[in-house]
Amino acid sequence: MKRSKQRDAVLQVLSSTTSHPTADTVYNSVRDIIPSISLGTVYRNLNVLSENGEIRRLDLGMAQSRFDYNVKPHDHFVCQNCGSVLDVMNEYDNTIDKENASNINGSINYHTLVFYGICDKCSKEK
Repeated sequence: MKRSKQRDAVLQVLSSTTSHPTADTVYNSVRDIIPSISLGTVYRNLNVLSENGEIRRLDLGMAQSRFDYNVKPHDHFVCQNCGSVLDVMNEYDNTIDKENASNINGSINYHTLVFYGICDKCSKEK
């Protein structure tokens, strides 16, 4: 894939956070690096990077997709109060993939598991 200053800036922003930012949040951070960058350019680069497997697009049932620099298989936790997305670093277990592949008479490449609840910060605020 062709590298560009814009694409490198998007990767730089994503690699420096574990907050799983939205495209708008990435855009605002990239503007600190390249003030003239457009929102459309950020969206295009996020799409290309996710299509090429360099980042993960997370569709977690929220209004906007989130983006993750960590492409290794792992699960996520979504706080139903503040909307924060956290990594759950369990060891990825592909046993479930194999077991369910036989149920559908097909193949499963991977699965995603998302936990929903209240994060520690929100729990302490109540």
